[in-house]
Order: sequence, then C-alpha cells, then structure tokens
Amino acid sequence: MKRWIVVGVGILAIAAAIFWLVRGPAAKQAPAPGAAQAQQRAVPVVTAQVQQRDLPIYLDGLGTVVAAKTVTVRPQVDGRLDSVLFREGQVVRRGDVLAQIDPRPFQVQLEQARGALTRDSAQLRVARLALARNETLLRDKLVSQQDVDNQAALVGQFEGAVRIDQAQIDSARLNLDYARINSPIDGVTGVRMVDPGNLVKATDANGIVVITQLDPIAVLFTLPQDDLPNVAQQMELGTLAVEAWSRDGSAKLATGELLLIDNQINQNTATMRLKATFANPQRLLWPNQFVKARLLVSVRKGALAVPATAVQRGPDGTFAWLVLPDETVQPRKIEVDLTQGDLVSIARGLAPGDVVVTDGASGLRPGAKVAPRAPAQKPAQPSGRALGAER
Repeated sequence: MKRWIVVGVGILAIAAAIFWLVRGPAAKQAPAPGAAQAQQRAVPVVTAQVQQRDLPIYLDGLGTVVAAKTVTVRPQVDGRLDSVLFREGQVVRRGDVLAQIDPRPFQVQLEQARGALTRDSAQLRVARLALARNETLLRDKLVSQQDVDNQAALVGQFEGAVRIDQAQIDSARLNLDYARINSPIDGVTGVRMVDPGNLVKATDANGIVVITQLDPIAVLFTLPQDDLPNVAQQMELGTLAVEAWSRDGSAKLATGELLLIDNQINQNTATMRLKATFANPQRLLWPNQFVKARLLVSVRKGALAVPATAVQRGPDGTFAWLVLPDETVQPRKIEVDLTQGDLVSIARGLAPGDVVVTDGASGLRPGAKVAPRAPAQKPAQPSGRALGAER
C-alpha cells in the first residue's frame, strides 16, 4: 500500500514538473491584457510641417473710413429753386448740373448792366471828342486851360462809369452762372436737403445735397507710438502696403498704400495716427465705416514658420513635440524669433520638413505613440500684430 502511495506522489511530481516547464516561459512572455492595449493605443494629434517661407510682418490697428473729399453743395445766390436734376445716390462728375435756380432776376440784372454800359460808353465818346476839340482850341488860345482840365476830368468820370458798368455785367453773368448749380467734384450724391419750389439762400446752412468722393477713399487708423521708429524707417525705404479688412476680420475689402504719419502723437492714448489711401471702384468702403487696417511693415525672408499652437512652454522654456518617423514623439527645445498672427518664426531648434504637434499635446509623454491627422481648413483671417522675440 505504501508503495502505491509513493508511486502516485512521484507521478504527480513528474506531471507538475512537466507543466511548469511547458507553461512557465509562455506565462513570463505574455503581457497582461491591459498593458498590451496601453502599448498599442496611439494618441490622436494634429500635426504640421515646418516650412521655410517668406513671412510678412503686419501691424494691425482699428481704423475709420473717411472720404477723400466731402462737399456740401449750397446755393451762391438767393432765389426760387426751379428744378433738381440729380437722383439721390447718383454718381456725378465735376461740372454736372445738379439744380437750377430761377435765372430771370439775374438775366434782368444783366440787361440793366448792359444798358448802363451802352449809355456811359456813348457819353465817354462825346466827352473824348470834346476834350480833343478843347486841346486844339487851347493851342490857338481860344479856350482856357481850366476848360481843358474840366473836360479831361469829365472823360475820367465816364471812363470810371464804363468800368463799373462792365463790372456790373460780369457780376450779373456770374450770378446767372451761379443760378445753375454744378457739381464741384466727382462723387456720389446723398439725401436731397430741399425740394424744388422752395426759396433758397446763400446763407442756408444745410445746403442742397452733400457729395462724397468714394474713389479713391482713405482710412485713418492708429498704432502704438512704440511702432513709430520702425514704420518711419520703412517708409523711407519705399511705399508700404495697407490692407483694409471688415470689422470682424472675415473679409478683405481693399488694398492700398500708406499715405502719411500724423505730425503729432496723442498724449492721452500714446498712439499715432496714420492715413492710407485705397482705390474703391466697387464701393466696399464707405465713410465712417469701422475697419481693421493691416500695415505690411516688412517681410522676413526664409523664415522657419510653424503654427503658433505648436509652441509649448515648460519649466525649461519653450519646446515643441517633434514627431519621429516611427510616429513617436519627443520634446524638442526651440527658440521663437517672433509671433505673427497664428504663425511663429523659429530661430533655433527645428529644421525645414520637421513635423510637430499642433493640437492634442496635453496627453503626450516622451516616446508616446501618436496618430497624426491633417488640420481642418479655416477661413482666411487677418493676423495679429508682430510681437518681440521670445527667449
């Protein structure tokens, strides 16, 4: 009986040894199910490639559109407004007839002045003939010197009267021209201030209509006074381009050029005012409209540009998550040269063609596996102002 017990124990021991030899190494090599899934799981991220490109440097400011010329058309003579020959909102050219004041009173004045000129001219001819006779008689001593002098004075009086009459004719003609009201500039008419049939005067404050020149048009905008040296230096080198964007930054309205920098700085706001001019054939810019003005100061040639969201900040400074060929990531210390809107220029740390993470970096660790995807397309937006270099 004892022998069978010993044999059974031996068989069990041999079976246990065989099981251990077969299953032990496999158990050591097989990882836990949770650990295997953790090693295979990739973090989804958005990536971008470092590009070497020309990076434009803009300065942004809030601006107001102002008309190149604005004229309030007022009558220059008093009278009844017979007719208005323009439509509200009509495009007019310089010299176009806008309105007509009753011309008859001025025509009457012109005829009166012409009649007075005819009368005084006839009297002047008679006086000159009499002066010539008196001068002949004076040589024969048939008249006195006083008679000659009196006749010469009379000739001078009639000459003065003729000149006054001619001036009266010119004044009547001018008033007759003023009765026909012409456009003084090229532009667009506004709301009509007075209707035909009303009496108008040269002293009326409101006038008949306001004409605004819309093409070309100007934009006044402000920038911090600290930007003055840079802008003034670039203006000396050539013309600076300015873009006008809608107030919400969704659409570019026009492209023009910087015209001038105001001759003084606003002490209350520490800002300088600049003026840019724009061609406006489609009338996308209107007076008193608020716009975003973008002044192109310079272009950084051959800059290494990446999206600003790729720049991360840690205890040791700025860095970016660099995507390696095996789709793992490693932190790369970088030095930012400048920030321009949603792009940054990299001074050191990256090379053209490098791929960096721009979104989804919060859950990354060195050596983590990533699943890169392309960024979503966004509509064009005006960039922000250029900032100083970060160290």
